[in-house]
Amino acid sequence: MEYVLSPKEDGCIFCLAESTSQDQNNLVLVRGKLCFVIMNRYPYANGHLMVAPYRHGPDLTELNEAEATELTFWMQHAVRVLREAISPDGFNIGLNLGDVAGAGIQDHLHMHIVPRWHGDTSFMTVCSQTRVVPEDLATTHAKLAPLFRVPPSPSNPA
Repeated sequence: MEYVLSPKEDGCIFCLAESTSQDQNNLVLVRGKLCFVIMNRYPYANGHLMVAPYRHGPDLTELNEAEATELTFWMQHAVRVLREAISPDGFNIGLNLGDVAGAGIQDHLHMHIVPRWHGDTSFMTVCSQTRVVPEDLATTHAKLAPLFRVPPSPSNPA
């Protein structure tokens, strides 16, 4: 309902300033040199995260080597954090390139990391395109953010 009633922002939600005091409001968990991790405001499941490069571009093949390395690094780190914080049984991880592939935001590449639990699927999404998320975003953010506070770097992994 929040999405339906809220005013829609112009521009790309992934084109963030390299620093801002609004990270908590924007659900940004951590910023790297070339990429960042952000919570999905309209998640498929609790802890649904996205990793995106700062540079605006639609295609995986357009990433330079440093961006691709850092994107992968933050995906791995996000999985570690989610395992520690909310103990999922598995993950769906991927990206949608192009409208036909299901990309909701086509112009800025981003990877989805969706925690999954045994028995977390139901008829709700299939029949009514409704998502049941048992924890509000602020609570999930509060659990995850401290685990990202002192992030390792691709050149100095955890």
